[in-house]
Amino acid sequence: MAESRTNSRLAGGLLVELQRDGRVALHRQIEAAIRDGIRSGRLRLGAALPPTRTVAAGLGVSRGVVVEAYQQLVAEGYLTSRAGGYTHVAIGPQPAQAPAAAPPPRAVRVDFGYGRADVSNFPRAAWLRSIRTVLTEAPSDRFGYLTGRGAPELCQEIADYTNRVRGTSSRPDDVVICNGYAQGITLVIQALADSGAKRLAVEDPSSLDDAVPLAAAAGLEVLGVPVDAGGIRVDALERSDADAVILTPSHQWPLGAVLSADSRAAVLRWAKSRSALVIEDDYDAEYRYDRTPIGAMQGLAPDQVVYAASASKTLAPGLRLGWLLVPSHLVGAVATAKIAADRGSAVIDQLAFADFLSRGEFDRHLRQMRPIYRRRRDVMLHALQARVPELEPTGISAGMHLVTWLPADLDEATVVDAAASRGLRICGLAPYRLSGDGPGGLIFGYATLSDRAIVEGVDLLAAALADVRAHARPARTSTA
Repeated sequence: MAESRTNSRLAGGLLVELQRDGRVALHRQIEAAIRDGIRSGRLRLGAALPPTRTVAAGLGVSRGVVVEAYQQLVAEGYLTSRAGGYTHVAIGPQPAQAPAAAPPPRAVRVDFGYGRADVSNFPRAAWLRSIRTVLTEAPSDRFGYLTGRGAPELCQEIADYTNRVRGTSSRPDDVVICNGYAQGITLVIQALADSGAKRLAVEDPSSLDDAVPLAAAAGLEVLGVPVDAGGIRVDALERSDADAVILTPSHQWPLGAVLSADSRAAVLRWAKSRSALVIEDDYDAEYRYDRTPIGAMQGLAPDQVVYAASASKTLAPGLRLGWLLVPSHLVGAVATAKIAADRGSAVIDQLAFADFLSRGEFDRHLRQMRPIYRRRRDVMLHALQARVPELEPTGISAGMHLVTWLPADLDEATVVDAAASRGLRICGLAPYRLSGDGPGGLIFGYATLSDRAIVEGVDLLAAALADVRAHARPARTSTA
């Protein structure tokens, strides 16, 4: 008996298995392979199949064999074809039994979600010019694997920009390019854990969706240090026995406090005495409305501070561009962690951003966005004062959000739920407190909203507060 020969081939992008022993005609085997691909969903509805000549050449059969297979599948309704055009898949896989319908989500009329830049103002034309410059002028070796620190051109531009605008003290060799703040803090935490660190202090309240779970996963104990009107409580930090601390000193997230000069100096003295690391998240530093910018802590002690920033709030989070200024004794470990993570960030985007910075386009974009965000901030403050004056705002001098404190008679969770029932999405402070203690408050993100939407949202909140108080009021009893 002749030995069966089975061949799986990729014919013009179409995987077909043929058995050349003569038992089943070749065109039938091709039909079956395509039919099974359609039924399983591997070949989706509307997908174009390769031309018959291409498939025939890839399978080593005559074109007539493939034409016959296609024609049979067209006759069965699996494919559709027209003269001079491609052959397409005409049906999709049989749908699975639909699960029971979930209750429809509450309709959102206004969303005061925080932490989002207005990406509709992304400078497309300027960015396109930078992309074109990179593709025509960048040396070819830049398109290969780079070091873990990133493209040299961008490292140079980041060092120059942060030194000029944020008062840092950095060299290009101190810079590590990463995919946004989230990856940057991941790399630093990994380097800390590898060096033997045991405890990481964070502000309380603070963002709980990046550093806190990452530190816990790396085996670090996370310590919440309370924040007051002046930023992190340095006396509490000194009692924490932490090996590192993450701060947002220029605009504390979410309360908006600015860490005073005395407190900054005290934090750095603490770090030096313990050989601890300060991680400076320069959150919202570019958007200041009522006062001059505050310089970065890194400029005061570059050997003790890791400075972290990104383009997510200034340009667009979809760029996935961030940067770290790392002390010289730690930069090698962080760069090694970056290589292990993904072999480096996308080089074309790095070079485009370097060109964008060098031509002053980044500065120009920020100058255009500051008055836009400031106007929206002002509309928010005026609407709050007019409709809910009992809500006390804080953290209003910078950034893209503000916080209001709730009166003692209003429960935060109840207010958030009542707002949702009226179509207003708003977040409270409680989910961001590690200790669980503290007064109730609401976070108002305004960066992506029109003036009209901001006013409508505050009106919805006023109605929600009235609902809460109406339900809390005891029912009146009648007397005979």
